[in-house]
Amino acid sequence: MFAGLGLLEGHKPLSTKPAAANPRYDCTLVDIHSHVLHGMDDGAKTLDDSLAMLQLAVESGTTDLVATPHANGEYKYDPERIAGQIAELQSTVQGLKLYKGCDFHLSYDNIEDAIAHPRKYTINNNRYLLVEFPEMLIFNNTGELFYRLQDAGMTPIITHPERNELLRQRLEEIATWVRDGSYVQVTAGSLLGRFGRRAAEFSQTLLEQNLVHFIASDGHDLVHRPPSMKEAHVWLAGKYGAELADAVCIHNPKAALEGGRVSLPVPRKGPQSRKWYQMWRSAGS
Repeated sequence: MFAGLGLLEGHKPLSTKPAAANPRYDCTLVDIHSHVLHGMDDGAKTLDDSLAMLQLAVESGTTDLVATPHANGEYKYDPERIAGQIAELQSTVQGLKLYKGCDFHLSYDNIEDAIAHPRKYTINNNRYLLVEFPEMLIFNNTGELFYRLQDAGMTPIITHPERNELLRQRLEEIATWVRDGSYVQVTAGSLLGRFGRRAAEFSQTLLEQNLVHFIASDGHDLVHRPPSMKEAHVWLAGKYGAELADAVCIHNPKAALEGGRVSLPVPRKGPQSRKWYQMWRSAGS
C-alpha cells in the first residue's frame, strides 16, 4: 500500500495512488506535536488513518515524529497503551522514527500528576513538556505553575498560543514566561493562514519578537490538519531565512527529543505587506 511503510500482518491495503506520484520533500524535519495514534483522542480514528498520516509525514520530509495524544478531561492518557501502539506502528515504518509525547492540558490534576511522575508526559521521556492552555481561562499564577514544573525537572513548551484568543492578548506575559525558561511552539498551518488571519498575524508577531522556538504540525487528519511541516518550512526560509527555518523545524525539535539545548538565530524580517486598514487609508486619502 504505502511506499516507505510496511503493513501490519493481515491488514487490508487502502485504495490510494502509488507513493511515486508524491515525491518526498528533501529535508529532515522533526515534528514534536501530532495526533497520529488511532483511537486515542480527536486525531486518527483507525489504523488506516494512522498509516496514511504517517505516509504523508514521510512524503513531507519528516524523519522524526512525536505522537502526542491529549491528556485532558475528555481523553485519558495511557502511557502503556501509547507505547504499545507506537511500537506496533514503528514496526511498519521505514524512514520515520516515532516517539512518545503528550498534548498536556494545563490543569490542577495534570500538574500534580506530572510533578509526581516527571517523565510520564514529556517528549521521549526527556525534559520537554508540551503544554496546552485552556481556551476560556488563563491562570493568574501561570508563571508559578511553570516554575513548579521546572522545579520537578520539566521544561514547558507553550503550544500554539497563536490559536488561543486569550493568549493572543498576552504577548508580554508570553515573553516573560519565555524569559523565565519556557518555550513556544507555533502550528505550521497557522503560518499559512489555515487558522485565520489573527492566528497568522500573531504567529508573525511572535517570530519577529524571537518568541518561536518550534514549529510543529499538530496533525490530526489528512485534509484539514495534516501532519506536514513542508510548506511551513519553505515559507519560513523565504520570509525569515533558512537558518531560522532550520532552527525551529529541525534543530530545536531534535534537541527536544534528546533533552538538549534550544537556541535561536535573530530572525531576518521578510518584506512587509500592508495591513488591510493601511490599504483602506491609502484608498481613502
